[in-house]
Amino acid sequence: MAFPASFIDELVARNPIEDVVGQYVSLKRSGANMFGLCPFHGEKTASFSVAPDKGIYYCFGCHKGGGVVNFMMEVEGLSYPDAVRSLAKRAGMEVPEDEQYQSRYRQQERLWALMKEAGRFFYQQLYAPAGAKCLEYVAGRGLSKSIVTRFGIGYAPDSWNALVDAMRKKGYTDKELRDADLVGEKNGRIYDRFRNRLMFPIFDVRGNVIGFGGRVLDDSKPKYLNSNETLIFNKRKNLFGLNFAKKTKQPYMILVEGNIDVVTLHQYGFDNAVASLGTSLTEEQVTLLSRYTEQVVLTYDGDEAGQRAAQRAIPMLEKSGIQVKVLRMKDAKDPDEFLHKFGADRFKLLLEDSANRVEYQLNAIRSKYDLRVDDEKIKFVQEAAELISTLDSSVKREVYGGRVAESAGISLDAMKLEVNKAFKRRMARERKRQEKIDLAPMQALQPKDRSIRYDNMKSAMAEEGIIAQVIREPALLDKTGMLRGEDFSVELLGRVFAQLQTRHKQGLEVSVAVLSELTAQEMSHITGICQKHQGPVNEDAFHDCVRIVLNEKQRSKVSSDDDLLALQKKLMESKGTKG
Repeated sequence: MAFPASFIDELVARNPIEDVVGQYVSLKRSGANMFGLCPFHGEKTASFSVAPDKGIYYCFGCHKGGGVVNFMMEVEGLSYPDAVRSLAKRAGMEVPEDEQYQSRYRQQERLWALMKEAGRFFYQQLYAPAGAKCLEYVAGRGLSKSIVTRFGIGYAPDSWNALVDAMRKKGYTDKELRDADLVGEKNGRIYDRFRNRLMFPIFDVRGNVIGFGGRVLDDSKPKYLNSNETLIFNKRKNLFGLNFAKKTKQPYMILVEGNIDVVTLHQYGFDNAVASLGTSLTEEQVTLLSRYTEQVVLTYDGDEAGQRAAQRAIPMLEKSGIQVKVLRMKDAKDPDEFLHKFGADRFKLLLEDSANRVEYQLNAIRSKYDLRVDDEKIKFVQEAAELISTLDSSVKREVYGGRVAESAGISLDAMKLEVNKAFKRRMARERKRQEKIDLAPMQALQPKDRSIRYDNMKSAMAEEGIIAQVIREPALLDKTGMLRGEDFSVELLGRVFAQLQTRHKQGLEVSVAVLSELTAQEMSHITGICQKHQGPVNEDAFHDCVRIVLNEKQRSKVSSDDDLLALQKKLMESKGTKG
């Protein structure tokens, strides 16, 4: 839906970007701008900037940027219309609606309400006669009534239509039940998807029920049944229990594998436990975690699958600036079993003794080799040296090198030599990679987003200069002569120029913050251009940029015409030969 430009101008004006961003990021002023830790990727040094005077934000780390509407789209996962509606609600503004347009946000609100009602239904069924066996199962798992209530745990009756009938009575349509993935369908008839299962509601960070996880009470298959992705549920972007864990006073999060582990940990006082949703840890989940903590204790199951999952998770977490520790359990397969066997105090001791990720990874390498065999001992030392060479300080490399040397029964000097060789190899690889970048300056100038390409670099650089300067000084739009958006070699830059030109002619605001109909990637690119081309407006340089764009357009047209004439000539010659 296209909102009136004047409405967007007022919306932006009534939602100062520093106020909106400040609800999610702790900002500190530095000169004209404000800085904080980026909410879109994990970092320890603030590279996320907000320019109140320009109404934009930009991260120098992940290169995301835009205006206040784009920020809401990114941080809350909203569409453009829904971000506008959210900001309008915040400012007490009425949104001009198109009667033909059905709001995605309204659909979301309807589904949130439906899922909440479904959660209430399952919870009530747990304490109904039909839920007696499930309640007995819950008690057998050692879950208290208070924790069941806190997490909204319930029971899906062993029925084909109990939920369907209950939700229909509440006024929900069959289509809405399908959209929420609460039902299956066969021969045109819908039926309850979750049957005879212990039900765990899945909440987003704002406390909306967005999905369910159902566990069987017997040996039926599948053992776990989770909601598929819907308009309101994306399992890659959510973590089970984070709506509660985000309020913890602990300086770290405990990351586990299963819903029941999270619930049990919270019952025993560990209110900082979360779990991924039936998948391996994703980049989106890591980014989400980094908004709430700087340290994670990985507490995956002790089986082979759990250890593989831990090895995959470690580099992802560290890449986002999260410090990683790994907890290893003995005499129990998971936290749920351990806590019921040994209690909270023993688990606290495990947490305090949890190994940092280097110790964990070295132990994992050590377990692969038989150090009584010389060839295997050499392989162990070489693989351990590769790992140690990645550490960021010589002290760390020496400490961990010493531990490996002791395990392998070799001298510390020999281990140092092996680590130094591995370190030099890694540095050589890094230098070669950097040399490739340095030797390809044109490639380095290409946008980081591969969906935006600069085919004519000379024109593209001039087009960037035009966009950056007219945003700083809109009056320059009166001095562009015959230049139009179609003359630009980069379609995105031409589109933005045309939009700015139209707004200027209509007497509306000209800024990045009010640009519309751009994707998040496109908006980040335009914001990045403004950050790159700083400094005072230079009218002579501006006219040079306009001249370059028009000349390059003409040159490409002449080249295209010449190519067309050559083709026509070849075709005529071909016809003459055939004749």
